[in-house]
Amino acid sequence: MKFQIGKLGVTSGVIESLNSAFKTHKSIRISLLKSFERDRTKINEIADELASKLRGNYKYTIIGFTIVLRKVGKLARRVTL
Repeated sequence: MKFQIGKLGVTSGVIESLNSAFKTHKSIRISLLKSFERDRTKINEIADELASKLRGNYKYTIIGFTIVLRKVGKLARRVTL
């Protein structure tokens, strides 16, 4: 499943949509549009924010300007490529 985050950033609606999507999907790709952010350090911060605000435990991988969030067991880990 794919999501996009634009100039409004991470809103409560984005979090609710992701929580709903994770009920039926194990992995979600989130593309960060040019209108939102293109700084690599900020992308890590956004990924941390998403993983902490979602219900459950998640790990993420950053590939370019895409964050891939996955459900995990008891511990959340992060991997950056």
